[in-house]
Amino acid sequence: MFIALEGVDGSGKSTQLALLAEALGPDTLKIREPGGTEAAEAIRSTLADPGIPLDTTAELLLFFAARADLVRRVIRPAIEAGRTVVSDRFVDSTEAYQGVARGLGVEVVHELNRIATDGLLPDLTILLRVDPETGLARAESEDRFEAEGVAFQRLVAGAYEEIARREPDRFVVVDGSGSPEEVHTRIMAALGSKARQ
Repeated sequence: MFIALEGVDGSGKSTQLALLAEALGPDTLKIREPGGTEAAEAIRSTLADPGIPLDTTAELLLFFAARADLVRRVIRPAIEAGRTVVSDRFVDSTEAYQGVARGLGVEVVHELNRIATDGLLPDLTILLRVDPETGLARAESEDRFEAEGVAFQRLVAGAYEEIARREPDRFVVVDGSGSPEEVHTRIMAALGSKARQ
């Protein structure tokens, strides 16, 4: 099974990823996006640094380069070996951040995602719903996207809500407010509910 966690910056994805991976067992593969391979981690460093000027189209293509490497070298082999994979972000982040908030277009993102992943989508995507102001207040660094401010994060949040409405079979929306333990309990309940459907 392949599960992705999504949400605005500061929504608690990294914390919840660690808790979820622990709950799912020791054979669970935990990854972050971009990242997970040497090349993808190098790309991540460039993308995160607000001091490096970067055209928005170049930004978009760097995400896809990192994703293509991660999917082919890490995610697909793990899934084929029968492992559960949990990821901090995946394809929906690119639609929300670059397709909508950056204004590059959802259709372009969908087509490039299809190429980069060879059509791979998560079996389940958990959207941690957090008010963008709260998320930015929680954020531990100021990367390129956090530096864009709250108006940008509101566009991202709206895009995520639209994706979740469009793909209810794949998405579960979880209230990301409260303590990490409270949010984790909600995620596990949502997973149980989804498994029973």
